Amino acid sequence: MNIDDIKRLKALTGVGLTDAKAALEEAKWDFDKALEAMRKKGITKAEKRGEREARAGVVGTYNHDGRIGVLIEVNCETDFVARNEIFSDLVKDLAMHIAASNPEFVSNDAVPAEARAKAEQEFTEKTKADGKPEKMVAQIVEGMLKKYFAEKCLLDQPYIKNPDQTVEDRIKESIAVLGENIVVRRFNRIALGELA
Repeated sequence: MNIDDIKRLKALTGVGLTDAKAALEEAKWDFDKALEAMRKKGITKAEKRGEREARAGVVGTYNHDGRIGVLIEVNCETDFVARNEIFSDLVKDLAMHIAASNPEFVSNDAVPAEARAKAEQEFTEKTKADGKPEKMVAQIVEGMLKKYFAEKCLLDQPYIKNPDQTVEDRIKESIAVLGENIVVRRFNRIALGELA
């Protein structure tokens, strides 16, 4: 038994010492396996917390070389978490991600119906012009729309610090550690010389 591993797992996942020890025992003291198992459990809990209302939070900023500026509102459930270093780091990381990846929308749900309809019309015309079978057009267009908006929606984008996970996965990790619902409410990205 390695007490340092137990403490490290506790710090990374936000669980109690007993749960950290149990996870390590279950993984036969393989730290990486235990961490993966705890993250999966944490993300499941995080999804349940997603239904709780988040009204506290912060407005964060990020400025990249005086050329790109980001303003972001991220909400949580309590002021206690809003002042927490883990939450602050998340807000900073999200603002940095927005500066680098330039998303247009927070999530798929936030895409205006007009933008979706316009993209759907363009993809339908392109698919038909490519001579695809009529019965396959709707399915092909649906796939194209999903890919297109995944690139434009913050929560669906690959997270810049770890492209193996999405931004939404990164947020869920923080939810699992902090034990509160976290919501990106809105953001604004301004780049020098670009028109809005």
